[in-house]
Amino acid sequence: MIVSTFSSSVRLGFLFLLFFFGLQSCQQSIEVELPEAPDLYVLDGKIFSDEPPLVFVGKAQGYFDAVDASTIAQSFLPDAEVVMTIGEEVFPLVPLCTGDLTGVLLEEAADLLSLPEELLAAMNLCVYTSFDENAVGQIGKDHLLDVTINDQSLSASTFIPQPVPLDSVWWVTPGTQDTLGVIYASMQDPPVSGDSYRWFAQRLNIRPEWDPMAGAVKDPDYVAPLGSVFDDAFFNGLEFEFSVFRGAAPGSTAWDDDFSQSPEAGYFKLGDTVAVRLCSIDRAVFQALRSYENLILSQGSPFALPANMTSNVEGGIGLWAGYGIAQDTVICTE
Repeated sequence: MIVSTFSSSVRLGFLFLLFFFGLQSCQQSIEVELPEAPDLYVLDGKIFSDEPPLVFVGKAQGYFDAVDASTIAQSFLPDAEVVMTIGEEVFPLVPLCTGDLTGVLLEEAADLLSLPEELLAAMNLCVYTSFDENAVGQIGKDHLLDVTINDQSLSASTFIPQPVPLDSVWWVTPGTQDTLGVIYASMQDPPVSGDSYRWFAQRLNIRPEWDPMAGAVKDPDYVAPLGSVFDDAFFNGLEFEFSVFRGAAPGSTAWDDDFSQSPEAGYFKLGDTVAVRLCSIDRAVFQALRSYENLILSQGSPFALPANMTSNVEGGIGLWAGYGIAQDTVICTE
């Protein structure tokens, strides 16, 4: 029995070795040459009512390309010709680059983009805008954008709808929370169906001395949380009440934006003063933003339906978004 068992083990081991070397002999190094793809340009712009436009023009990166500060900086193109048209008025937009900023202006840009000043200056990120006092978002009008870069043309159009005012806004502490809460708001939706909205909020408080970012404004700019866009499909013409959590600015390194470490992430805190915006947006902007948020929320789930972000840009990809602002302020108090 011992001999028989040993012989069986030898035979199994020998068969395993044959199988292993057979697999090794089947392996072959295959090199795939990916075809050169034409340049694909990206347009990312926004314009709020009574505020100047901010437009980024860049070049899409390859799927297998390395991503670092250098490649990100190179993806932004400062030599495009960008023109905005509102009605009969034409406004050329000029590049404003972080490499040209110094002192307070660079510090404010770093806070706004949540990036270190040294990195921001080295990356030289550029945005197109206008210093013409008439080149601001106008309610009830189309805003056309035309971009020419390297003999290629991109165009987009966005409409700024009439804003819908907030009837009331207040802060609520849910469950057992006593100093952390969410913001509630109510509004009266107009009777015409298809109205679409996006929510923004900005904490205006200065961070206290014990905070690692002491002296800075909690939110340098308005932040839209995930789930910030909605339409009136279920409340057309009705009074509607909704609640929103606090969003985090992209790339934020603030401790209270870290969902893995801070219990304050996603909440507004007792004592916060919060400026809120309910912005009316056109249907194309709503669909694009909703597709973007759905992709983020799916987090690469294998059960999520495959989808691409919707774009309203012709000749490239991206989004040109207009916002009609209804604004209010909430003081988080008991």
